Amino acid sequence: MIRKLKYILVTLLAAIAIDSAAQNSQVMYYMNLPQNHLLNPALRPSNSLYIGLPVISGINLNINNNFVNFSDVIIKGAATDSLITIFHPDYDPKEFIKKIKDVNSFETEGLVQLFGLGFAVGKDLYISLDINERFDANISLPGNILRLGFEGNEQFLGKTIDLSSLRGDAKYYREAGLGFSKNFTNDLRIGVRVKALFGIAAFSIDNKSLGINVNDDYTHTLNADLDAHFSAPLTFYLSEQNYIDSVIFDKGRFEKNDSVIDVKKIVDYLLETKNLGFGIDIGAEYKITDRFKISAAVTDLGYIKWKKDVTNLKAKSEFLFSGIDMSDVYKRDISFDSLGTELLDTLKKSFKLTDTKSAFTTYLPFGVTLGASYNLTKNFSVGVLSYTKFIGSQMREALTLSANLNIRNVFSTTIAYTAMNNRYDNLGFGIAFKPSWFQFYLLADRIPVTWNKITSKGKYTYYIPSSWNTLHLRLGMNLTFGNRVEKKNDKPMVVVQ
Repeated sequence: MIRKLKYILVTLLAAIAIDSAAQNSQVMYYMNLPQNHLLNPALRPSNSLYIGLPVISGINLNINNNFVNFSDVIIKGAATDSLITIFHPDYDPKEFIKKIKDVNSFETEGLVQLFGLGFAVGKDLYISLDINERFDANISLPGNILRLGFEGNEQFLGKTIDLSSLRGDAKYYREAGLGFSKNFTNDLRIGVRVKALFGIAAFSIDNKSLGINVNDDYTHTLNADLDAHFSAPLTFYLSEQNYIDSVIFDKGRFEKNDSVIDVKKIVDYLLETKNLGFGIDIGAEYKITDRFKISAAVTDLGYIKWKKDVTNLKAKSEFLFSGIDMSDVYKRDISFDSLGTELLDTLKKSFKLTDTKSAFTTYLPFGVTLGASYNLTKNFSVGVLSYTKFIGSQMREALTLSANLNIRNVFSTTIAYTAMNNRYDNLGFGIAFKPSWFQFYLLADRIPVTWNKITSKGKYTYYIPSSWNTLHLRLGMNLTFGNRVEKKNDKPMVVVQ
């Protein structure tokens, strides 16, 4: 198992070096797509009816970090035809250490649309219903814990490393949203989307205090007061000293008597409603002139209370352990497997299982969107969009400039430039076309601009992004019917940019 840890970590670091922000696509905001009401419930497409079919109508994947690029994890080796990872003995960790921040965050989100429906009622009212399968996870690592691992503990001798900024949670849940948007005046449109949330599985850390004392004999003393909460079909096995010995996924509850997977039990588990939550999106769009519009939205205000399959762990003690030092791996004093074994043993001895099965609450990371667009012609506009995401006490900001072409309900495309995550070379592109009732779309936010070329064995050529910490992909197909064409005596149409 420990041998696999090395490859899992490489894969994980390569993945977190790619950033994409689910649920908020700067490219999609100004396109004529039914899904843009997920970003601002006041927005509505030009079609009068849309139907989203399971899975094929929308798949959205995101991974996000604020400090490491893809090229920092997988790099060119000393040989011209080799690639190495950060765990290779030839890798110089100093380059990686330079990029470490005081608080280093990793986030991932995913959304699969199970069902979508939107329809107009009269000229002003638009109603939407969406059911989405969603996953999001985030972790914040204090910079000093990474420096301790990669540089060694000598610089910290006699000091206490404050790890109170360590946090993390992950949740898998289903979202059912009902939205309404309406023109309250000729110029002002307001939308609200209320959401019922059904939790499926979750993990959360409640960090009250955490620190590591680096002793003069190079051992470490862990001072911890934190709780970890799980809502999942897991079984925890304890050692004789009541420490956690192992954690096993309880697959038996999804099997028949002959150890065959029972699909009905899996479906019943996924459709449970014991972990309930609530969410809301609020948005507005205001037409200042016939050409100039501004908009604003607050999305994903909400929470889930977890009551099913709850396990509570507690770490509240002082614990002495030997130094965990990644530099020993580079020096080849110990193997990566030995370091991994020591780390896992330390973590298992730090936590104890509690007798309680206390419910716990997780909150959705919410976002604030501000936008403005100006129509240069009837079908062509330019836009600016600011999106700020709040995760606990941390904040992420992205600013996007875009050029948008929307030709009724037939064709829509966007070219965008985004500044985010301390990067200023991210491009985005989106396209949607409707040959009949079917509307196909593909979006890519934050496309890397510069690439490194590496040739292997003199004949194989690979291109690796040189500064890739940002990407967002979304694709799908909608069934759309009807198209509102602005007429002379009509109220001004709100959506078509």
